[in-house]
Amino acid sequence: MKLLVTGATGKLGSKVVEELLKTVPAEQLAVSVRNPEKAEHLRARGVDVRHGDFDRPETLATAFSGIDRLLLISADGDNETRIRQHSEAVAEAVRAGVKFIAYTSIGNAQESTNFLAPTHKATEEAIQKTGIPYSFLRNNWYLENESSSIQGVLAGAPWVTSAGNGKVGWAVQQDYAQAAATVLTGTDHENTIYELSGKLFTQNEIAAELSAVLGKEVIVQHVEDSAYADIMKDAGVPEFLLPMLVNIQKDIREGTLEIESNDFEKLLGRPVTSLREGLAQIVKDSSN
Repeated sequence: MKLLVTGATGKLGSKVVEELLKTVPAEQLAVSVRNPEKAEHLRARGVDVRHGDFDRPETLATAFSGIDRLLLISADGDNETRIRQHSEAVAEAVRAGVKFIAYTSIGNAQESTNFLAPTHKATEEAIQKTGIPYSFLRNNWYLENESSSIQGVLAGAPWVTSAGNGKVGWAVQQDYAQAAATVLTGTDHENTIYELSGKLFTQNEIAAELSAVLGKEVIVQHVEDSAYADIMKDAGVPEFLLPMLVNIQKDIREGTLEIESNDFEKLLGRPVTSLREGLAQIVKDSSN
């Protein structure tokens, strides 16, 4: 049985590969990467490194050849671009005879009003239409997404947010990676949907957890969306990223990530890494 992970040199993909290598012989594992040179360390360990570029579907035909089980990690970019890329990747998976597709989606993808949801809704539907057995890993929110806010606090700034009292099911990428590896290698995951959400916290609550980690009070500054954008711009965030950051805050405020589920624990076979432990790790990494 041959497994393949797309985006294997990315932040999540690289963690999934390491999880897989704990239990899967390297010769059974392939990775699809845009730049194979960045995966030479994997090739040296016996992993089958293949060139696969979502913007060049013809490369995916070769990348997916002979693959039994595929983990399709969602690409970066705007919704229109990602929907096109994912649709072409799914079509190539069909042509290659892939027998199972796991896909990293977003919480409540089919009904969500989150600005990122259209990509995932369309991709889930495209996969379902193929008739290939699938598993949708509906990832809530990576705790690592808050690294810039954490670094700001470490530099003396308050925790700035326009998300109000909206709740998020944060979890560390390592937990999402382990869940993905479990589904890709396991049985009884055909035609399943997993809502992967950690314990729900508000902005004030995550700041309180960070306070406990740092041993000092973290001030939370609640602002309107426009003020949030101005503060982020003044902090050096590139202007093209500002609408995305504001949309994230808005979507949290409106409850799009407030999803309760114990699916995560079922796949991990243990509790999700606590928010405090995850924050402590990010703080440690930021200080190194």
